Amino acid sequence: MSHQPKKAPALSRRTFLQGTAALTGSLVLPGLMNSVWAAGSDAPELKTLKVGFIPLTDCASVVIAAAKGFDKKYGIRIVPEKQASWATVRDKLLSGELDAAHILYGELCGLHMGVAGPQTPMACLMTINQNGQAITLSNQLRDAGITSLSALQQHISANPPGTYTFAQTFPTGTHAMWLYYWLATAGIHPLQQVRSLVVPPPQMVVNMKIGNMQGCCVGEPWNQRAINENTGFTLATSQQIWPDHPEKVLGTCGDWVTAHPASARALTAAVLEAARWIDASEANRRETAQIIAGRAFINTDASIITGRMLGRYENGLGQQWQDTHGMRFYHDGEVSFPWLSDAMWFLTQHRRWGLLKTDPDYQAVARQINRIDIYKQAAAAVGNIPLPGSDMRSSVLMDGKRWDGSDPVGYLNSFSIQQPARS
Repeated sequence: MSHQPKKAPALSRRTFLQGTAALTGSLVLPGLMNSVWAAGSDAPELKTLKVGFIPLTDCASVVIAAAKGFDKKYGIRIVPEKQASWATVRDKLLSGELDAAHILYGELCGLHMGVAGPQTPMACLMTINQNGQAITLSNQLRDAGITSLSALQQHISANPPGTYTFAQTFPTGTHAMWLYYWLATAGIHPLQQVRSLVVPPPQMVVNMKIGNMQGCCVGEPWNQRAINENTGFTLATSQQIWPDHPEKVLGTCGDWVTAHPASARALTAAVLEAARWIDASEANRRETAQIIAGRAFINTDASIITGRMLGRYENGLGQQWQDTHGMRFYHDGEVSFPWLSDAMWFLTQHRRWGLLKTDPDYQAVARQINRIDIYKQAAAAVGNIPLPGSDMRSSVLMDGKRWDGSDPVGYLNSFSIQQPARS
Protein backbone atom coordinates (compact mmCIF):
# COMPACT_ATOMS: atom_id res chain seq x y z
CA MET A 1 0.00 0.00 0.00
CA SER A 2 1.33 3.42 -0.92
CA HIS A 3 2.07 5.85 1.86
CA GLN A 4 -0.38 8.73 1.79
CA PRO A 5 1.06 12.06 3.00
CA LYS A 6 -0.95 14.48 5.06
CA LYS A 7 -2.98 17.02 3.19
CA ALA A 8 -1.09 20.15 2.25
CA PRO A 9 -2.81 23.48 2.81
CA ALA A 10 -2.99 26.03 0.04
CA LEU A 11 -0.25 28.59 0.61
CA SER A 12 -0.85 32.30 0.48
CA ARG A 13 2.04 34.58 -0.44
CA ARG A 14 2.06 35.80 3.18
CA THR A 15 2.42 32.23 4.46
CA PHE A 16 5.15 31.58 1.89
CA LEU A 17 7.17 34.58 3.00
CA GLN A 18 6.66 33.87 6.70
CA GLY A 19 8.05 30.37 6.29
CA THR A 20 11.54 31.60 5.47
CA ALA A 21 12.95 31.73 8.97
CA ALA A 22 11.51 28.37 9.94
CA LEU A 23 12.97 26.49 7.00
CA THR A 24 16.32 28.25 6.90
CA GLY A 25 17.01 26.84 10.35
CA SER A 26 19.82 29.21 11.26
CA LEU A 27 20.76 32.76 10.49
CA VAL A 28 23.23 33.13 7.62
CA LEU A 29 24.20 36.63 6.63
CA PRO A 30 23.90 37.36 2.89
CA GLY A 31 27.27 37.00 1.25
CA LEU A 32 28.82 35.09 4.17
CA MET A 33 28.16 31.59 2.89
CA ASN A 34 29.53 32.23 -0.60
CA SER A 35 32.80 33.52 0.86
CA VAL A 36 33.04 30.27 2.83
CA TRP A 37 32.31 28.18 -0.26
CA ALA A 38 34.84 30.07 -2.34
CA ALA A 39 37.69 28.91 -0.08
CA GLY A 40 38.42 26.35 2.59
CA SER A 41 36.94 22.91 3.17
CA ASP A 42 33.55 23.80 1.73
CA ALA A 43 34.93 25.22 -1.52
CA PRO A 44 33.31 23.78 -4.68
CA GLU A 45 34.95 20.46 -5.54
CA LEU A 46 34.69 21.35 -9.23
CA LYS A 47 35.48 24.88 -10.34
CA THR A 48 34.17 24.55 -13.92
CA LEU A 49 30.70 23.08 -14.45
CA LYS A 50 29.31 22.07 -17.82
CA VAL A 51 25.57 22.72 -17.76
CA GLY A 52 23.51 21.48 -20.70
CA PHE A 53 20.54 23.36 -22.12
CA ILE A 54 18.09 23.14 -25.00
CA PRO A 55 17.59 26.35 -27.05
CA LEU A 56 14.39 27.47 -25.35
CA THR A 57 13.45 30.72 -23.65
CA ASP A 58 13.37 29.00 -20.27
CA CYS A 59 17.11 28.22 -20.41
CA ALA A 60 17.53 31.89 -19.47
CA SER A 61 18.62 31.60 -15.83
CA VAL A 62 21.38 29.13 -16.67
CA VAL A 63 22.69 31.42 -19.41
CA ILE A 64 22.34 34.58 -17.31
CA ALA A 65 24.15 32.98 -14.36
CA ALA A 66 27.20 32.70 -16.61
CA ALA A 67 26.72 35.86 -18.68
CA LYS A 68 26.26 38.14 -15.64
CA GLY A 69 28.96 36.51 -13.54
CA PHE A 70 26.70 35.22 -10.78
CA ASP A 71 28.65 31.94 -10.94
CA LYS A 72 31.92 33.64 -9.99
CA LYS A 73 30.38 34.88 -6.72
CA TYR A 74 30.12 31.26 -5.62
CA GLY A 75 33.55 30.10 -6.73
CA ILE A 76 32.57 28.35 -9.96
CA ARG A 77 32.45 28.93 -13.70
CA ILE A 78 29.30 27.77 -15.49
CA VAL A 79 29.82 26.71 -19.10
CA PRO A 80 26.39 26.53 -20.81
CA GLU A 81 26.46 23.79 -23.47
CA LYS A 82 23.75 23.70 -26.14
CA GLN A 83 22.23 20.27 -26.79
CA ALA A 84 20.28 18.97 -29.78
CA SER A 85 17.51 17.08 -27.96
CA TRP A 86 16.27 16.01 -24.55
CA ALA A 87 17.55 12.50 -25.27
CA THR A 88 21.01 13.99 -25.74
CA VAL A 89 20.70 15.84 -22.44
CA ARG A 90 19.81 12.55 -20.75
CA ASP A 91 22.67 10.61 -22.33
CA LYS A 92 25.30 13.24 -21.50
CA LEU A 93 24.13 13.56 -17.91
CA LEU A 94 24.32 9.81 -17.41
CA SER A 95 27.72 9.54 -19.09
CA GLY A 96 29.15 12.40 -17.04
CA GLU A 97 29.80 14.61 -20.07
CA LEU A 98 27.53 17.18 -18.43
CA ASP A 99 27.64 18.05 -14.75
CA ALA A 100 24.05 19.30 -14.67
CA ALA A 101 21.37 20.49 -17.06
CA HIS A 102 18.31 22.58 -17.79
CA ILE A 103 16.02 19.56 -18.07
CA LEU A 104 12.35 18.63 -18.29
CA TYR A 105 10.92 17.91 -14.85
CA GLY A 106 9.13 14.83 -16.14
CA GLU A 107 12.29 13.56 -17.82
CA LEU A 108 14.23 13.80 -14.56
CA CYS A 109 11.50 11.94 -12.66
CA GLY A 110 11.29 9.34 -15.43
CA LEU A 111 15.02 8.68 -15.25
CA HIS A 112 14.82 8.25 -11.48
CA MET A 113 12.08 5.66 -11.98
CA GLY A 114 13.76 3.91 -14.91
CA VAL A 115 11.06 4.74 -17.47
CA ALA A 116 12.98 7.42 -19.40
CA GLY A 117 16.24 5.53 -19.71
CA PRO A 118 18.45 3.43 -17.44
CA GLN A 119 17.20 3.68 -13.85
CA THR A 120 19.47 6.27 -12.24
CA PRO A 121 19.04 8.18 -8.98
CA MET A 122 18.47 11.79 -10.05
CA ALA A 123 18.44 15.13 -8.25
CA CYS A 124 16.32 18.23 -8.78
CA LEU A 125 18.25 21.15 -7.31
CA MET A 126 15.62 23.82 -8.04
CA THR A 127 12.77 24.62 -10.39
CA ILE A 128 13.98 26.81 -13.25
CA ASN A 129 10.63 28.20 -14.41
CA GLN A 130 6.87 28.01 -14.31
CA ASN A 131 4.46 28.41 -17.25
CA GLY A 132 5.42 29.56 -20.74
CA GLN A 133 4.79 26.52 -22.96
CA ALA A 134 1.96 26.16 -25.49
CA ILE A 135 0.02 23.85 -27.77
CA THR A 136 0.18 24.91 -31.41
CA LEU A 137 -2.02 23.59 -34.22
CA SER A 138 -1.22 23.81 -37.91
CA ASN A 139 -2.79 26.44 -40.11
CA GLN A 140 -4.28 23.62 -42.18
CA LEU A 141 -6.52 22.84 -39.19
CA ARG A 142 -7.31 26.53 -38.80
CA ASP A 143 -8.37 26.68 -42.45
CA ALA A 144 -10.59 23.65 -41.83
CA GLY A 145 -12.35 25.55 -39.04
CA ILE A 146 -10.68 23.72 -36.16
CA THR A 147 -9.90 26.59 -33.80
CA SER A 148 -11.14 25.21 -30.47
CA LEU A 149 -10.57 22.09 -28.40
CA SER A 150 -14.18 21.02 -28.83
CA ALA A 151 -13.93 21.30 -32.63
CA LEU A 152 -10.72 19.28 -32.52
CA GLN A 153 -12.43 16.59 -30.46
CA GLN A 154 -15.25 16.33 -32.97
CA HIS A 155 -12.86 15.93 -35.89
CA ILE A 156 -10.68 13.39 -34.13
CA SER A 157 -13.73 11.34 -33.08
CA ALA A 158 -15.07 11.40 -36.65
CA ASN A 159 -11.87 9.94 -38.10
CA PRO A 160 -10.04 6.62 -37.69
CA PRO A 161 -7.51 6.43 -34.83
CA GLY A 162 -4.13 7.81 -35.84
CA THR A 163 -5.49 10.21 -38.45
CA TYR A 164 -4.09 13.13 -36.48
CA THR A 165 -0.48 13.33 -35.30
CA PHE A 166 0.67 15.42 -32.36
CA ALA A 167 4.28 15.99 -31.38
CA GLN A 168 5.87 16.44 -27.97
CA THR A 169 9.51 16.65 -26.99
CA PHE A 170 10.17 13.59 -24.79
CA PRO A 171 7.96 10.62 -23.79
CA THR A 172 7.99 11.29 -20.03
CA GLY A 173 8.59 15.03 -20.30
CA THR A 174 6.48 18.01 -19.39
CA HIS A 175 5.23 18.69 -22.92
CA ALA A 176 3.95 15.15 -23.29
CA MET A 177 2.11 15.47 -19.98
CA TRP A 178 0.55 18.85 -20.85
CA LEU A 179 -0.53 17.56 -24.26
CA TYR A 180 -1.99 14.33 -22.90
CA TYR A 181 -3.80 16.11 -20.07
CA TRP A 182 -5.26 18.70 -22.42
CA LEU A 183 -6.50 16.13 -24.94
CA ALA A 184 -7.88 13.82 -22.26
CA THR A 185 -9.83 16.67 -20.63
CA ALA A 186 -11.76 16.92 -23.91
CA GLY A 187 -12.36 13.17 -23.99
CA ILE A 188 -9.59 12.41 -26.50
CA HIS A 189 -7.36 9.48 -25.58
CA PRO A 190 -3.86 10.77 -26.38
CA LEU A 191 -2.32 7.33 -26.85
CA GLN A 192 -5.16 5.57 -28.66
CA GLN A 193 -7.03 8.10 -30.79
CA VAL A 194 -4.08 10.16 -32.04
CA ARG A 195 -0.51 9.38 -33.01
CA SER A 196 2.16 10.75 -30.67
CA LEU A 197 5.49 11.78 -32.15
CA VAL A 198 8.72 12.89 -30.43
CA VAL A 199 10.39 15.91 -32.07
CA PRO A 200 13.22 18.06 -30.60
CA PRO A 201 12.04 21.63 -29.91
CA PRO A 202 14.12 23.39 -32.62
CA GLN A 203 12.64 21.04 -35.24
CA MET A 204 8.97 21.56 -34.36
CA VAL A 205 8.12 24.37 -36.76
CA VAL A 206 9.74 22.82 -39.82
CA ASN A 207 8.08 19.47 -39.14
CA MET A 208 4.70 21.17 -38.86
CA LYS A 209 5.40 23.13 -42.04
CA ILE A 210 6.06 19.97 -44.07
CA GLY A 211 3.01 18.23 -42.64
CA ASN A 212 4.59 15.64 -40.34
CA MET A 213 2.11 16.59 -37.61
CA GLN A 214 -1.02 18.64 -37.12
CA GLY A 215 -0.25 19.85 -33.61
CA CYS A 216 2.47 20.00 -30.99
CA CYS A 217 3.27 20.99 -27.44
CA VAL A 218 6.60 22.77 -27.09
CA GLY A 219 8.32 25.58 -25.23
CA GLU A 220 9.03 29.08 -26.48
CA PRO A 221 10.07 30.61 -28.77
CA TRP A 222 8.85 27.86 -31.10
CA ASN A 223 5.12 28.53 -30.70
CA GLN A 224 5.66 32.19 -31.53
CA ARG A 225 7.94 31.18 -34.39
CA ALA A 226 5.12 29.06 -35.84
CA ILE A 227 2.88 32.14 -35.85
CA ASN A 228 5.54 34.41 -37.32
CA GLU A 229 6.28 31.92 -40.08
CA ASN A 230 2.56 31.48 -40.85
CA THR A 231 2.75 27.79 -40.00
CA GLY A 232 0.55 27.44 -36.93
CA PHE A 233 -1.48 29.12 -34.20
CA THR A 234 -1.59 28.88 -30.42
CA LEU A 235 -4.71 27.06 -29.28
CA ALA A 236 -3.74 26.73 -25.61
CA THR A 237 -0.98 27.84 -23.29
CA SER A 238 0.35 25.42 -20.68
CA GLN A 239 -0.66 27.86 -17.94
CA GLN A 240 -4.26 27.48 -19.11
CA ILE A 241 -3.85 23.76 -18.36
CA TRP A 242 -2.24 24.35 -14.97
CA PRO A 243 -1.67 27.95 -13.80
CA ASP A 244 1.87 28.34 -12.45
CA HIS A 245 2.83 24.77 -13.25
CA PRO A 246 6.42 23.59 -12.84
CA GLU A 247 8.36 23.23 -16.08
CA LYS A 248 12.16 22.89 -16.39
CA VAL A 249 14.41 22.12 -13.44
CA LEU A 250 18.09 22.32 -12.69
CA GLY A 251 18.87 18.62 -12.67
CA THR A 252 21.78 16.28 -12.23
CA CYS A 253 22.55 12.73 -11.15
CA GLY A 254 22.17 11.85 -7.49
CA ASP A 255 25.69 10.43 -7.33
CA TRP A 256 27.06 13.71 -8.70
CA VAL A 257 25.52 15.61 -5.78
CA THR A 258 26.91 13.07 -3.32
CA ALA A 259 30.39 13.49 -4.80
CA HIS A 260 30.19 17.27 -5.24
CA PRO A 261 27.82 18.74 -2.62
CA ALA A 262 29.57 22.11 -2.46
CA SER A 263 29.54 22.42 -6.26
CA ALA A 264 25.83 21.56 -6.25
CA ARG A 265 25.16 24.30 -3.69
CA ALA A 266 27.23 26.86 -5.59
CA LEU A 267 25.54 26.01 -8.91
CA THR A 268 22.08 26.27 -7.36
CA ALA A 269 22.94 29.60 -5.73
CA ALA A 270 24.24 31.08 -9.00
CA VAL A 271 21.18 30.04 -11.03
CA LEU A 272 18.83 31.11 -8.23
CA GLU A 273 20.41 34.57 -8.12
CA ALA A 274 20.17 34.81 -11.91
CA ALA A 275 16.48 33.87 -11.75
CA ARG A 276 15.84 36.62 -9.21
CA TRP A 277 17.66 39.12 -11.41
CA ILE A 278 15.59 38.18 -14.49
CA ASP A 279 12.27 38.65 -12.69
CA ALA A 280 13.35 41.89 -11.00
CA SER A 281 12.24 44.19 -13.83
CA GLU A 282 10.92 44.41 -17.36
CA ALA A 283 14.26 45.91 -18.38
CA ASN A 284 16.06 42.82 -17.08
CA ARG A 285 13.69 40.57 -19.00
CA ARG A 286 14.29 42.53 -22.18
CA GLU A 287 18.05 42.32 -21.69
CA THR A 288 17.72 38.59 -21.02
CA ALA A 289 15.84 38.14 -24.30
CA GLN A 290 18.63 39.93 -26.15
CA ILE A 291 21.29 37.72 -24.58
CA ILE A 292 19.61 34.35 -25.05
CA ALA A 293 18.63 35.19 -28.63
CA GLY A 294 22.32 35.02 -29.57
CA ARG A 295 23.74 32.39 -31.88
CA ALA A 296 25.35 30.46 -29.03
CA PHE A 297 21.98 30.03 -27.36
CA ILE A 298 18.58 30.15 -29.13
CA ASN A 299 19.83 31.73 -32.36
CA THR A 300 16.74 33.71 -33.31
CA ASP A 301 15.54 37.29 -33.46
CA ALA A 302 15.11 38.71 -29.96
CA SER A 303 11.68 40.11 -30.89
CA ILE A 304 10.34 36.56 -31.15
CA ILE A 305 11.40 35.91 -27.56
CA THR A 306 10.63 39.25 -25.93
CA GLY A 307 6.83 39.37 -26.26
CA ARG A 308 6.00 36.15 -24.48
CA MET A 309 8.92 36.70 -22.10
CA LEU A 310 6.96 39.79 -21.00
CA GLY A 311 3.67 37.89 -20.92
CA ARG A 312 2.39 39.53 -24.11
CA TYR A 313 0.63 36.89 -26.16
CA GLU A 314 -1.01 36.59 -29.55
CA ASN A 315 -2.59 33.40 -30.79
CA GLY A 316 -2.31 33.76 -34.57
CA LEU A 317 -6.09 34.08 -34.83
CA GLY A 318 -6.26 37.80 -34.16
CA GLN A 319 -6.41 37.70 -30.37
CA GLN A 320 -3.84 39.43 -28.15
CA TRP A 321 -3.64 39.52 -24.36
CA GLN A 322 -1.43 40.17 -21.35
CA ASP A 323 -1.08 36.83 -19.59
CA THR A 324 -1.19 37.00 -15.80
CA HIS A 325 0.55 33.62 -15.60
CA GLY A 326 3.35 34.15 -18.07
CA MET A 327 6.77 32.55 -17.83
CA ARG A 328 8.23 33.06 -14.37
CA PHE A 329 11.73 32.37 -13.14
CA TYR A 330 11.61 33.47 -9.50
CA HIS A 331 8.44 35.25 -8.29
CA ASP A 332 9.60 35.77 -4.69
CA GLY A 333 11.05 32.27 -4.60
CA GLU A 334 7.76 30.50 -5.31
CA VAL A 335 9.02 29.35 -8.70
CA SER A 336 12.45 28.18 -7.59
CA PHE A 337 11.53 26.08 -4.56
CA PRO A 338 11.53 22.33 -5.43
CA TRP A 339 8.03 21.50 -4.20
CA LEU A 340 7.53 17.82 -3.38
CA SER A 341 3.98 17.95 -4.74
CA ASP A 342 5.29 19.06 -8.15
CA ALA A 343 7.47 15.97 -8.55
CA MET A 344 4.63 13.82 -7.24
CA TRP A 345 2.27 15.15 -9.91
CA PHE A 346 4.53 13.96 -12.72
CA LEU A 347 4.75 10.54 -11.09
CA THR A 348 0.93 10.30 -11.02
CA GLN A 349 0.80 11.12 -14.72
CA HIS A 350 3.51 8.59 -15.55
CA ARG A 351 1.34 6.02 -13.77
CA ARG A 352 -1.78 7.31 -15.54
CA TRP A 353 -0.26 6.81 -18.98
CA GLY A 354 1.09 3.34 -18.35
CA LEU A 355 4.72 4.30 -17.91
CA LEU A 356 4.80 3.08 -14.29
CA LYS A 357 3.36 -0.38 -13.67
CA THR A 358 2.54 0.16 -10.00
CA ASP A 359 2.00 3.05 -7.61
CA PRO A 360 5.25 4.11 -5.97
CA ASP A 361 5.44 5.75 -2.57
CA TYR A 362 4.88 9.09 -4.24
CA GLN A 363 6.09 11.37 -1.47
CA ALA A 364 9.10 9.24 -0.59
CA VAL A 365 10.25 9.21 -4.22
CA ALA A 366 9.75 12.98 -4.48
CA ARG A 367 11.93 13.45 -1.39
CA GLN A 368 14.66 11.39 -3.05
CA ILE A 369 14.53 13.49 -6.23
CA ASN A 370 13.99 17.01 -4.87
CA ARG A 371 17.06 18.10 -2.94
CA ILE A 372 15.40 20.62 -0.68
CA ASP A 373 18.45 20.47 1.60
CA ILE A 374 20.74 21.75 -1.17
CA TYR A 375 18.20 24.39 -2.18
CA LYS A 376 17.89 25.75 1.38
CA GLN A 377 21.66 26.03 1.72
CA ALA A 378 21.90 27.82 -1.63
CA ALA A 379 19.06 30.16 -0.70
CA ALA A 380 20.86 31.05 2.52
CA ALA A 381 24.01 31.82 0.56
CA VAL A 382 22.21 34.12 -1.87
CA GLY A 383 20.38 35.86 0.96
CA ASN A 384 16.85 37.29 1.21
CA ILE A 385 15.29 34.29 -0.56
CA PRO A 386 11.83 33.56 0.91
CA LEU A 387 11.10 29.92 1.74
CA PRO A 388 7.65 28.37 2.18
CA GLY A 389 6.21 27.01 5.39
CA SER A 390 5.40 23.70 3.68
CA ASP A 391 7.08 21.60 1.01
CA MET A 392 3.71 20.93 -0.68
CA ARG A 393 1.49 23.35 -2.60
CA SER A 394 -2.06 23.32 -3.91
CA SER A 395 -3.26 24.01 -7.46
CA VAL A 396 -6.44 23.67 -9.54
CA LEU A 397 -6.02 22.46 -13.13
CA MET A 398 -8.15 23.17 -16.20
CA ASP A 399 -10.65 20.38 -15.46
CA GLY A 400 -11.36 21.72 -11.97
CA LYS A 401 -9.40 18.97 -10.22
CA ARG A 402 -7.38 20.11 -7.22
CA TRP A 403 -3.88 18.76 -6.78
CA ASP A 404 -2.12 19.13 -3.44
CA GLY A 405 -0.26 15.84 -3.11
CA SER A 406 -2.39 14.68 -0.18
CA ASP A 407 -3.92 11.67 -1.95
CA PRO A 408 -1.99 10.81 -5.14
CA VAL A 409 -3.68 7.43 -5.65
CA GLY A 410 -7.13 8.93 -5.21
CA TYR A 411 -6.22 11.74 -7.60
CA LEU A 412 -4.98 9.22 -10.15
CA ASN A 413 -8.13 7.12 -9.85
CA SER A 414 -10.32 10.18 -10.54
CA PHE A 415 -9.34 10.14 -14.23
CA SER A 416 -11.58 8.13 -16.53
CA ILE A 417 -9.09 8.19 -19.43
CA GLN A 418 -5.93 6.26 -18.65
CA GLN A 419 -3.53 3.90 -20.41
CA PRO A 420 -2.91 0.41 -18.99
CA ALA A 421 0.72 -0.33 -18.18
CA ARG A 422 2.44 -2.79 -20.48
CA SER A 423 3.01 -6.18 -18.94
